[in-house]
Amino acid sequence: MKFRTEIDIKPWEHPIEYSHTIVTLGSCFAENIASKLREAKFRITTAPTGIAFNPASIAASIEQMLSAAEVDSSSLIELNGRYVNYNFHSSLSGGTPRMAADIMNGALSRGREALLGADHIMITLGTAWVYRLKSTMEVVANCHKQPHSLFSRELLSVDEVVALLEKIIAMIPQKAQLILTLSPVRHIGEGMEDNSLSKAILRVAIGEICCRHKNVVYFPSYEILMDDLRDYRFYAEDLTHPSPAAINYIGEKFFSSAVSDTAKNLIPRVLKIMQASKHRPSNPKSEEYKNFCRQQLRNIEELKEVDFTEEKFFFERMLQINL
Repeated sequence: MKFRTEIDIKPWEHPIEYSHTIVTLGSCFAENIASKLREAKFRITTAPTGIAFNPASIAASIEQMLSAAEVDSSSLIELNGRYVNYNFHSSLSGGTPRMAADIMNGALSRGREALLGADHIMITLGTAWVYRLKSTMEVVANCHKQPHSLFSRELLSVDEVVALLEKIIAMIPQKAQLILTLSPVRHIGEGMEDNSLSKAILRVAIGEICCRHKNVVYFPSYEILMDDLRDYRFYAEDLTHPSPAAINYIGEKFFSSAVSDTAKNLIPRVLKIMQASKHRPSNPKSEEYKNFCRQQLRNIEELKEVDFTEEKFFFERMLQINL
């Protein structure tokens, strides 16, 4: 007897390899999958300009990164002693206009480099609702907790979301596979009816884009939480974000379909090296620990596909310190 509807996801035609580079953009759920890839030492860059929930802001961020445009002080606002920009997350701010602009321009530069070299670009859409700054009528990525009176609220149509995704596809390198996901995080601040309408618009738009482009794939993170898990025990205490158990389950589903068999076979060895790098011995000067470090360096040398720069430096440093 079956008590749940599991989702069968077919392996991708062009899966992720350890030699590939990945960029993730979009809502906070993108970080959940990105963290799983990062733990397994895949080459990944996450949201250079910060979290962005709507497709208009994501497209604008990509355009700003790839155009090599720079932030100047005229686009900054001062809030509680910090200078921020409506197109950047609040974590990308500074105590002076120059400092803030330098931080933001650094993020744009890193993002541009990552996008131009990417083999896979994963975009997670969170909402079709956008907020426009009334003074300029531009869509903002972050309101920075400013008064609601400064913004107007608007729902993008399916055609508008499709147009924005087409714009993104035209901007990113042709070699890159675009991975689209729909965030299962419920935007209850919009109201449950508006949240459902927003998710439906995004899902229809994604479906249209996937039909048009062979190099675009959809990962059903939304359906996994809504239809497969479908229980409040798989949500965090706020009842909107997925719980750690749900994130782990969705991560397993992602790896099973999106990652190549070759890479999956390497993951246990990679995780073993990662665990070894966190080991702190009671006697670091012992011959036993030195041999342990030498063995890890041999293990790293065998996995040339994986970037173990930090771990290699750590073990070599421990050997030098303990001579």
